[in-house]
Amino acid sequence: MSIGLDELGYDERLYILAFDHRGSFEKMVGDVERVPGAKTLIWEGFQRAVEQGAPKQFAGVLVDGQYGPDVAREAKAGGYKLAMPVEKSGQNEFDFEYGDRFGEKIEEFDPDFSKVLVRYNPEGDRSMNERQVEKLRRLSEWLHEHHRKYLFELLVPAEDAQLASVDGDTDRHDTELRPELMMEAILQLQNGGVEADIWKIEGIEDREACNEIAQLVRREGRDDVSCVVLGRGASDQKVDEWLRAASGLEGYIGFAIGRSIFGESVKAYAGDPDGFDRDAAVEKIARNYRRFIEVYEGATAPV
Repeated sequence: MSIGLDELGYDERLYILAFDHRGSFEKMVGDVERVPGAKTLIWEGFQRAVEQGAPKQFAGVLVDGQYGPDVAREAKAGGYKLAMPVEKSGQNEFDFEYGDRFGEKIEEFDPDFSKVLVRYNPEGDRSMNERQVEKLRRLSEWLHEHHRKYLFELLVPAEDAQLASVDGDTDRHDTELRPELMMEAILQLQNGGVEADIWKIEGIEDREACNEIAQLVRREGRDDVSCVVLGRGASDQKVDEWLRAASGLEGYIGFAIGRSIFGESVKAYAGDPDGFDRDAAVEKIARNYRRFIEVYEGATAPV
């Protein structure tokens, strides 16, 4: 490991509006040329939320360099937390978007956090998992050698046998199997030399399971490593449950939510980019972002 554990982690609150989607955004908007405009719309909503009282010191955006380079530069210049993706979009197996030049691209934009989205099931394809760990460890070492922070979005797609064990019920899988699978995945990744500063975790309804994950990411001296809740494009009610389950736990510092905040506004833009009510769309994004902050900060149930 190329970093001292005392240097690892990030423990300030963090509320990220995530819109680094590329392939899925192209499908949502329907016209590649309109995608940058959609990113700008979300950025305007984020800025309005801060104007309306969202805490700027904890507010951040996750945006890509392909469709949102201007947004990334404006966010950095404006003093907001900036996260940017390193992974190639739409891949089942992690790979670098810019190949061996990933470091150049990170330094070009100078984000506060370099983010990867990784699909990793600890009981899945062993060869693929090993290949992913090798690349992710390489990124981990590069980032920490350059004193940069690593934001790791972990998705654990269900294996067929796992789904079969719960009669194909995805809700049961999420509740009964996924928390343990996530913990085993984190353990395997850490043991493989992948040292994230922040783990972006799929929502869990059970508060004790959230607590176990938070303790796991901080094991063996990783005292400042933290978790944030991701949204998965779920309903407000479901995301609220996940936020309340994690809020106030030592080791959880906030969220990174995307489509649940901007989805309806971007679809309105895609349907009629010239004739839709832009101000209403911006206001809706701002309101949704601020509401999730309020839910997270208002949920103070004891462990």
